[in-house]
Amino acid sequence: MEQVTKGVQLLLGDPKKALIKLSLPMMTAMFVQALYNLVDSIWVAGLGPSALASIGVFFPIFMVIVSIATGISVGASAVISQQIGRRDKPKADEAATHSLLFALILGVTMTVVFLLLIGNILKILNLSTEVYKLSVAYARIVLSGTILLMFNNVANGILRGEGDTKRVMYAITFGSVLNIGLDPIFIYILKLGVAGAALATVLSIFSSSLLIIYWMFLKKRTFVTISFRNFKYNGKIVGEILRIGIPSSLAQLTMSIVNFVLNVFVVKVAGDFGMAVFTAAWRLIDFARIPLIGIASAVTSVVGAAYGAKDGQKLNEAHLFSIKFGELIGVGVLVLIVLFAPQLALLFTYTKEGSLIFNDLVLSMRVLSLFLPGIPFGMFTSSVFQGVGQAGKSLVVTILRTVVMQVIFCWLFAFALDLGLVGVWFGIVCGNAIGSAITFVWGRNVVKNLMKAFQSAV
Repeated sequence: MEQVTKGVQLLLGDPKKALIKLSLPMMTAMFVQALYNLVDSIWVAGLGPSALASIGVFFPIFMVIVSIATGISVGASAVISQQIGRRDKPKADEAATHSLLFALILGVTMTVVFLLLIGNILKILNLSTEVYKLSVAYARIVLSGTILLMFNNVANGILRGEGDTKRVMYAITFGSVLNIGLDPIFIYILKLGVAGAALATVLSIFSSSLLIIYWMFLKKRTFVTISFRNFKYNGKIVGEILRIGIPSSLAQLTMSIVNFVLNVFVVKVAGDFGMAVFTAAWRLIDFARIPLIGIASAVTSVVGAAYGAKDGQKLNEAHLFSIKFGELIGVGVLVLIVLFAPQLALLFTYTKEGSLIFNDLVLSMRVLSLFLPGIPFGMFTSSVFQGVGQAGKSLVVTILRTVVMQVIFCWLFAFALDLGLVGVWFGIVCGNAIGSAITFVWGRNVVKNLMKAFQSAV
């Protein structure tokens, strides 16, 4: 295989070493990105609970777009890593080119559709007039950067697929740090408020995209070669990408829809203030689970390479080691949140208005932190399904964890048992724990069957 990079060497080597070395840059990148999300919420919180709620209600809608971008990204990453495992660089190049072109076309389409529909979508939540107006203003600016978001996500997926998580880390870190710096300028100095936060987000994505374009098309130091000059449509490659990407998108989309439903539950039981609590608490949990998402992205690439090479032992090691690694992090973060919840809550309640949600926020942080230890069993097993090209199973288990388990338990605790906001928190935790356990058992069965199939083929 020509021009083998360090990332490719990692994918073809020891899976444990590959998981750690590929995960650490992704953890760093996701940590900085999560820090931006957290800081963004903190800056917006200074505008009052209504402003904080306005970005919270748009978040699940924004995640619909992210889920589509992530799906194509996962599909590209899995197919590229599989071809690397098979030592077929031309097919890896084709996968990268097709996925990027598809992302750009889809980005333009979604920009138009969502800008036309966003006002009506937000009306479904029956928000107060103030929150609705702020949310629409925020959403329209962010949605204008959809094509950039699509490009950014899929390009990062291509880099992950070839084991180059360091460049992914640089791109994400650059954009996130820029966003953190622009937020206070646009929100307070230029007095743009919530709209300023949205503008900072779009500009940061644009800057990150420029960096990726430099690497891929000007410097040309990536393993895969992307060229549209002699482009020829390959339906088989597209089919492979979409076979993994569509279920992955639907899985992400399912989670977005569930978050939207949970927002409705929260608004019904506690109104705008409940939404402010949920927005702040969930941003913290998102921040806490970022290292786990970093590991999950590495699992897909490492497993994909092992699957392409038909190496069952490496595949099995990658699955089990990733979960042990993830549990160590998940439990550690859980302990920190439980111990320092009051101090963390102060980050979102430093104004007179914000202090009204302090006690509820501390409780929600402590309960929702119990969500973390269950993540590796479900999330990493889903990544294994994606890596071996069985993304349909990933979709099924995601629906099980979210739609079937989380929604049902949240409804049961919040409404049937009349526990209100606390019921929503416990419903999320219980639903995820049960769904993740079932996912893990199914994943072990799939891995063992693949090991047997590879052994019998020798």
